Amino acid sequence: MPTILGQNQYGKAENRVVKITRDGATHHIKDLNVSVALSGDMDEVHYSGSNANVLPTDTTKNTVYAFAKEHGIESAEQFGIHLARHFVTSQQPIHRARIRIEEYAWERIEASDAASQSIGADEAKHSFVRTGQEVRLTQITYDGSSWEVVSGLKDLVVMNSTNSEFWGYVKDKYTTLKEAYDRILATEVSGRWRFNWTDDEQRMPDWEKSYEQVKKHLLQAFAETYSLSLQQTLYQMGARIIDHRSEIDEVRFSLPNKHHFLVDLEPFGLKNDTADGAVYYAADRPYGLIEATVLRDGCEARIPEDLTNL
Repeated sequence: MPTILGQNQYGKAENRVVKITRDGATHHIKDLNVSVALSGDMDEVHYSGSNANVLPTDTTKNTVYAFAKEHGIESAEQFGIHLARHFVTSQQPIHRARIRIEEYAWERIEASDAASQSIGADEAKHSFVRTGQEVRLTQITYDGSSWEVVSGLKDLVVMNSTNSEFWGYVKDKYTTLKEAYDRILATEVSGRWRFNWTDDEQRMPDWEKSYEQVKKHLLQAFAETYSLSLQQTLYQMGARIIDHRSEIDEVRFSLPNKHHFLVDLEPFGLKNDTADGAVYYAADRPYGLIEATVLRDGCEARIPEDLTNL
């Protein structure tokens, strides 16, 4: 039976690049994990093994490091845009470039006394601690004429210790869960948002400010929503981002429900009541998984349903 070649791409995955910028004695750090995927006129390398149209993956790796030095890293998005544009415009066989970036955050270590001459004060300018709140993400796709920028985050763990209920749900013969009128709501946020910036004629968003503001709005929505379901909270998080950030048309969240169950302390003669401050055990699995997309009215969903590789 005859066969034909389907979709294909190649590149260098997970190039770890750390860029230190020195502003006098004060240093700044950008820590990225960059993956490059290129596609285009690549049939012959699959059919005959001819590498005539192939830019070596080692070259793509070198380009990542060279661009970090030549262009700096203003933001993950801007760095990805520089790379995608370069690969598509400099190599005729390459028609499409996809750049995926994870960014790991660092924050400056506070000195004990900034006015002192101790080593601690000096270290504050060039000493950092890796922050563990979340991993920042972006994916840049460019085909020579249009852009798609999808940014996001993962591993952001949040909790409301009250103002959450769950009741009135469907019950059948297998239902054992008791209705809850005061429960812990906790999740590990994995979210992506798609920008409506698609071509060079448009004004480019301020990528750093946008990320900061999106994170602020999703956290505020989580904190301020009196939740009757995690689905309701998810929608409020997405809607708040859309309402406050005009550069974003689509938001998708994947929220595992990190269940916290009241411990049965009655065998020990102890009452475990939420009103008094209760004791819970945290169950890591199985877990409920709530996923949904929130769109600006009139816009089309383009973020994949499965966020695993985005």
